[in-house]
Amino acid sequence: MQLTIIGAGAIGGTIGAHLIRAGHDVLFCDADPAHVEAINRDGLAIEGPVENFTVAARAVTPDDLPERLDHVAIAVKSHHTAQAAELLRGRLAPDGYLVSFQNGLTADALAAVVGVERLLVSFVNFGADVLGPGRIMQGNVGTFRVGELSGEITPRLRELVDALPYAEATGNIMGFLWGKEAYGAMLYAGAVSDLSIADSLEDPKWRPLMLGIAREVLAQAPVKPEGFDGFEPSDLEGSLARLVAFNRASAKSHSGIYRDLMVRKRKTEVDDLLHDLAGPLTTYTGEIIKAIERGERTCEVANLELLAAYERAERLGRPLDAVVELFHAPARAADGPLHGVQIAVKDLIDIAGHPRGNGNPEAMRGEPAAADAPVIAALRAAGADVFAATSLLEYAAGAVHPAVPETMNPFNPRRTAGGSSGGSAALVGVGACAVALGTDTGGSIRIPAHYCATVGFKPSYGALPLDGVQALSPTLDHVGLLARDVATTVTVFSALTGAAPAQLAGTALRVGVLPGQLDRAELEPDVATAVREAIKALRNAGCTIVEVDGSAFDELEKTFSDILLFEAWQVHGERVTASPGHYGPETLRLLRSGSEVSEAGYRAAMTARERLLPAAAEVYTGIDVLLTPAAPFVAPVTTPPVDTPEGAAEGLFTAVHNLTGAPALVLPCGWSADGLPIGLQLSSPRGTDMDLLAVAGHVESALAVDARTPALR
Repeated sequence: MQLTIIGAGAIGGTIGAHLIRAGHDVLFCDADPAHVEAINRDGLAIEGPVENFTVAARAVTPDDLPERLDHVAIAVKSHHTAQAAELLRGRLAPDGYLVSFQNGLTADALAAVVGVERLLVSFVNFGADVLGPGRIMQGNVGTFRVGELSGEITPRLRELVDALPYAEATGNIMGFLWGKEAYGAMLYAGAVSDLSIADSLEDPKWRPLMLGIAREVLAQAPVKPEGFDGFEPSDLEGSLARLVAFNRASAKSHSGIYRDLMVRKRKTEVDDLLHDLAGPLTTYTGEIIKAIERGERTCEVANLELLAAYERAERLGRPLDAVVELFHAPARAADGPLHGVQIAVKDLIDIAGHPRGNGNPEAMRGEPAAADAPVIAALRAAGADVFAATSLLEYAAGAVHPAVPETMNPFNPRRTAGGSSGGSAALVGVGACAVALGTDTGGSIRIPAHYCATVGFKPSYGALPLDGVQALSPTLDHVGLLARDVATTVTVFSALTGAAPAQLAGTALRVGVLPGQLDRAELEPDVATAVREAIKALRNAGCTIVEVDGSAFDELEKTFSDILLFEAWQVHGERVTASPGHYGPETLRLLRSGSEVSEAGYRAAMTARERLLPAAAEVYTGIDVLLTPAAPFVAPVTTPPVDTPEGAAEGLFTAVHNLTGAPALVLPCGWSADGLPIGLQLSSPRGTDMDLLAVAGHVESALAVDARTPALR
């Protein structure tokens, strides 16, 4: 038979060479003049582990393509389909046909030019690469199917299949192509790294991502997807091991997408992938590939880490209503101390191009931020991927807006994650990412950390800048971190501040406790028991437990309400007066109560605060760290507003450290009888952040609290 093959690259060249060797008449057409010249001069060489042979062949560029063609194959990259198809307009004989040897769903574009009745479609899965002009490596022998779009097994189909190498006829060619779309999506995901195909499919670390992206594609298939070469749509879990074995046996270690990005430095087929497929994981993958094409990223495992974080955020974070938005291929420095770290951000901190949502539906539809807040810019400069905006209580004021879902708890989705940084706590607690930014005005980082079994760190006042952050009470507001462990907290805080991690002089720490604190009526028995057990464990680990006088804290806490409410009214009063409907009813009630605090009352509270600060600092005399409960109860069904008795009790142990500006950190210390997390709080004098983190690392190690799998997982 005679066949003109448009695209003499990896697939077209391999098939054509086998046809020529079998005695068929093949004309190659390729846009690369060097490739055409080499084929005409030296023939086309097939190299590799399958076979090594060279055939004499004819090749032309598109300008020299004959005016009339009977049988044609198109084997170009899918994004060149329209251009290649136009070469056939008016050239294809009335009784001729076109067969596609392409990846992707190109049938519609081809049929639009030649007519559906003259089109056959194939599925090709043997690995091949162009090594240079006139040279192609065939890495393996995989599935090759050809079919009519009608599903019929026609005489022309049989004739074509008999001539083609390795080919078989099928009545469900689109099923094979949709199976390849799912497998191809996994290859696209793996190609953003520098791992081999087999390595990216084999590592359990990437398994949820690979399975998720395949499922996402298969769910869109309008036909029954077919299996091939170990890939079975009905057994995706088992498919991974089989595909690893198939690819380990191939000389083609990396996908064509990877080679286009890193070897040939040319555009991939990603636009066609995004055109053909919907769904978040394919979109995130495509956007990272586009960033690599633009030179903003390179193929490395850090990109695969980011894709895996997207997958976890979609699968685990969204059901908890923890996610506001996930950012495609976020801008960041090419390297730095946070390279490969994915960081989520509470949605009241400016992220360029994203509205500062503030947990309020109107604000969430507002104008995007023109620039990053300094803390976001610092994260990007350190190489971090700022990949998510997380949900929060409205304006961080202690209540949920009724039109914005409350973030629920990873360990019991019928209970709250807490506030106001609940989205950040839930995303870390469920394992979607290792670290997130939050803010804390009276415990808004530390209380959700206690509820969600994470570390929650409120640094010293001003250690992380508040510029570009929605204010609630400017003298009490802090930016801080929620993280999976103390070590991650240290890494990120050091990168943001330039402070070197501190080293403990020894492990015989002096741990301060406040007498009678664990006997308070507000404490649930499970919380008191867990904190007592933690103190006992520290004593057994060589720590000295010292009772200290916390009466200065008690006096200082009396100033909190007037300061918070007055400052919140200064921030929000004008809008409350002009547009009260902007706010949810509970937030509105809280903010309006701020109008009842006189300036004289506020000044008196601020004066008392300043007077009491030296005495509060004296609480730490003679100890390395102060230990208290984090909150009096485990995660409730919903977050109690701060101006209710329950809300006041919730911040019983945390608010004082916003008044002093001292660093405070919550870490897990146990579990309640019904499986909810319990945390304890550590604090130290203002400015001793790195020392506190060093002590916290030792406490974390000494307690060795058993990690539990979140309910959602």
